[in-house]
Amino acid sequence: MYKLEKFENGFEYITVKNEAASAKIALQGGHIFEYIKEESKNLLWLSEQSAFEEGVAIRGGIPLCWPRFGSLDESLPQHGFARTELFRLLEVKEINATTTEVLLGLSDTPFTRQIWNHRFHLQLSIRVSQTLQLSLSTENLEDEAFMITEAFHTYFTISAIKNIVIKGLEEKPYYDSLLDCRSKESQSLIIDREVDRVYQETDDTILLVDKEKTITLQTEGSSSSVVWNPWIDKCSKMSYMNKNAYKDFVCIESANAFDDFVIIKSKKKHTLSLVVSF
Repeated sequence: MYKLEKFENGFEYITVKNEAASAKIALQGGHIFEYIKEESKNLLWLSEQSAFEEGVAIRGGIPLCWPRFGSLDESLPQHGFARTELFRLLEVKEINATTTEVLLGLSDTPFTRQIWNHRFHLQLSIRVSQTLQLSLSTENLEDEAFMITEAFHTYFTISAIKNIVIKGLEEKPYYDSLLDCRSKESQSLIIDREVDRVYQETDDTILLVDKEKTITLQTEGSSSSVVWNPWIDKCSKMSYMNKNAYKDFVCIESANAFDDFVIIKSKKKHTLSLVVSF
């Protein structure tokens, strides 16, 4: 079953519940901010201070970074504009007792064309089941090609930052935005300081190993992955985040970034997909 609901300020979101899991999805940004399977905690970390306000990005869950990731193009807002645009609810499919698919759409408007002068259609599929499956399809409606970078900027709830190990990035080249340099990962990643890295040539499977569970990320349509944790100093200065929040989450982002940018030809599509299981 599903329901279209509102917070007191009118901010709209969808609730989904079936026999396997439940979820909450904001229409703004097509932003899933809760996924709970059976008796587990919310898989997606969400800041207690996060604003659910029109035009303000939600801190946590899975923001959609589109059509640019990060600040690679300074003519566009940080992480693009899709995460604060209002998606349309296209359809909800009750596939079976344990699987519900929500389809959301976003198309260009006079406002978006002032920011990024291209005609496009985005379709986001969120499938809530024993696994969480996301698929973001970009259709180029122009008569010429355009370029995008993008990401599922996923915040994962963890038992504690000291308890996790990220596997699957060994021997992968990466760009360290904090040091402004390129390097290669030598081992499984343990986070004991601020981390902001874009890994390239990544395989389709990454493991987030926590003492409580192992989360598996399987990605199609990209070969770059981002790992981010703001650590102590930056966390204390960030909006909509308490100063100790860095202990409770890590971002592992399935992305098309840097050398993994995508050129979409006229009237063609590109799809970025992610399956999360534990």
